[in-house]
Order: sequence, then C-alpha cells, then structure tokens
Amino acid sequence: MENPNTHSRRAFLKTAAASAAASAALAGAVGRSAEPTRTARIGIVGVGSRGSGLLRTILQFPNVAVPAVGDILAERAGRAQEIVEQATGDRPQAYTQGERDWERLVERDDLDAVLTATPWQWHAPIMVAAMKAGKYAATEVPAAVTLEECWDLVRTSEETGMPCMMLENVCYHQEALTLLRMVREGLFGDLLHAEAGYQHDCRSLMFTDDGKLSWRGEHSAAKNGNLYPTHPIGPIAQWMDINRGDRFTRIASNSTKAAGLKQYAARKFGPDHPLAQRDYALGDVNTSLLQTAGGRTVTLYFDMNTPRPYDLIFRLQGTEGIHMGGAKGGIYLEGKSPSPHAYEPFAPYMQEYAHPLWTALQEQARQHGGHGGSDYVLIHDFLKAVVNRAPLPQDVYDAATWSAITPLSIDSVARNGSAIDFPDFTQGKWQSRPPVPIYGA
Repeated sequence: MENPNTHSRRAFLKTAAASAAASAALAGAVGRSAEPTRTARIGIVGVGSRGSGLLRTILQFPNVAVPAVGDILAERAGRAQEIVEQATGDRPQAYTQGERDWERLVERDDLDAVLTATPWQWHAPIMVAAMKAGKYAATEVPAAVTLEECWDLVRTSEETGMPCMMLENVCYHQEALTLLRMVREGLFGDLLHAEAGYQHDCRSLMFTDDGKLSWRGEHSAAKNGNLYPTHPIGPIAQWMDINRGDRFTRIASNSTKAAGLKQYAARKFGPDHPLAQRDYALGDVNTSLLQTAGGRTVTLYFDMNTPRPYDLIFRLQGTEGIHMGGAKGGIYLEGKSPSPHAYEPFAPYMQEYAHPLWTALQEQARQHGGHGGSDYVLIHDFLKAVVNRAPLPQDVYDAATWSAITPLSIDSVARNGSAIDFPDFTQGKWQSRPPVPIYGA
C-alpha cells in the first residue's frame, strides 16, 4: 500500500520545482535591470483617504520621489503636496483641473509609474493611458468594472510591454502568505475547494452626510452581483495557480433580495427621505460558485449591506487537510494534527511556515503599513519591480481575471443564476506559466 505521505511529497517536489523556475526567472529579470539604487518616480491620481494612505506608505521607502499628484478636489491635492514636501523636501505638482486632468499627469516624462486610487470607473482608463505613455501602472481594487475594460488592460499591456498591477493587499496578509508557502510545500495535498468572501458592513459608505448616494452607493443602486471580489479571490487564485497551471472556466451567481440599504437609509435620514423610498439593485448577499479547468471549485460571498462583523472566511481544502479562517479559525492536517476529529490552532503554523517576504519585512510593515502591515509589503513589492524594471508579482492577467468576476456575476444573476463561461485572458498561456514563487525581500 502506498505511503500516505508519498502524494504530499510528489506535490511538494512538483511545486517546489515550478517555484524555483519562477524565482529564477524573476531573479534574472532583476539581474538585467538598472541599478537597484535608482529612484522610483511615482505619480498618484486620487489622493482621498485611500490614496493618501498609500502615499504615506510609499514615502516610507528610500529612493522614492513623487513629482505629481492629482485629484478633482484641490484641497485633497494640496494636502498630498504637504505630505510629500514634509517627507522629501520637494513639492509635487498638483493636477486638479477637472476629472480628466490625469491625462496631463500620465504624459509627464519624469515618471516611472502611475498609481490610481480613484473611484472604480476611472481605474482602467488611467492605467491604460499610463501604459501607453510608457509607465508602470498600478491601481487600487478593482482594476476594471467591465469585461471590455479587462480586455483593454490585457491588450494594452501586451502591446506596450508595460506591466500593470492591481494592488490587492490581501495577498500580502500574513495568513495568506503562510498558506501560500504551505500549499507550495504540499501540506494540503491536491487542492480541491476554497471558500471566501468580502463580508463587511459598509452601509455608512453608501451615503453622503447630506443625504445623497456616494459613488459606492451609485454602484449598489444600479448593479446586482459581486461588486467587490478581489480581496477574497486574490489569495485563492495564487493558492490554486489560477492563470499559472489552472484557470477559471465557469461562474454561476445568485443574490438575495435587496432590503438592507433601504432600512439603513430610513434610520439615518427618516422613512420619508428619497433614499429610504427608492429601490436598490444590489441584493444584500451574493453567492457565486466558480469552477476551474483542473476540477476545483471556489465559493465566493459578497455582503456589504447587512450588519455583521468583518470576515473573509478563507477556507482552503485539499486531499490531505483543511484550513478554516475567519471566526471559526483552525487547521486540520491528516497525519500531522493531534486529533483526527478536531481543528488545532493555526498560530503555530504561522511561525513554522512563515513566508520569507513577511519575515523580512514584518517589523517595518507593522510600524508603517495599514491593513495589518500588508500595505507596506505590497508597496515594497511594487516599488522593487519599478526600480529594477522587473515583472510585477501580480500581473495584468491577475488584474483582469480577478476583476472580471464582477461583470460575469452580474450577467449570471440577471440570467437567474445560469452558469457563464469565464474568459481566458491569457489565451492559453496559463498552461505553461509557472506558479507564484516563494521569495524574500
């Protein structure tokens, strides 16, 4: 009879070899690059709350310059100018002449990269323009809101040769990176299923204080599907080698009725207020099921309009074990966990299988980065690639695939939950691309 550890060993050897190949490719790209001490010159479009937070994180790194900032509100741009000047001694130029003034910013010849943290509908247009202008492009999530925009990002990156990265910080959470290493070392065996969701009470963000829909609220009023899938799907896609050995093939999505926003608006503004009287398209809880070419499944949840504690879940299940994140918490590995009928704490595994990138940067990350330090690790990876003219760790195929879940889920909900074919943005390259490697700082 076959040793029960033989399968794990084979899986480990296979993924280790692939990771080594990918690491060598990445190292080769860095080795061919410019001097690693050159300055990364970053322009930022959208310096509200999130953009200002990313700006402050960027300025924690040496050899970084921010020559330009843009925002439709002059006071925000002015605040960003002060932040940069206090940190570097240089005051960036502000672009505040309307919602398309970023078109002048991306054409500057003193920028290596353009980062956008605007409302969602501007992410893809700004990144496309940046790549066409010869800059690295980066964006807050999601990278696109329509399938056409997803394809536009892919085509532009391929045609210009310029990298494009969606700044998905959950991929850099300590838990997510630990699990990535454990997957690569074969502890879960052959992966079968994952479950995750963006479950976060964001009702207060849907309305302005003066009784209007915010830009986020406008999306909830008009669309019914999974509008914010990238936080849960990013780590899962890396664990399952999506676009790098496997790919999504189909998605089916269903939503509950929409009740939460009307009730919230009635309490906030009064039952006779127009926001309490109108209808909202977005169902309060959306559930989507994805299938992969390799026979795996993923369940995604989306819930922003009900009262609930924040929970991403992160269940990861394979032939030799299961991890349960979120409120339930715990891990069970066959032949390793002490009891065959009980989960054990995950914390010791966070130490035993710590990802080298997190290990190297955790002290600075916890001091200088938001979202538990993941923002710092994320920006480190982005700036490292820009400085070295290297590939980005999350590429344009990831940005398109993870973002495409929104329009595909909307289509599926409109068809009463019918399964929808998932586009192959790599156009077949997924079959030969190596998985995301385990690498250090």
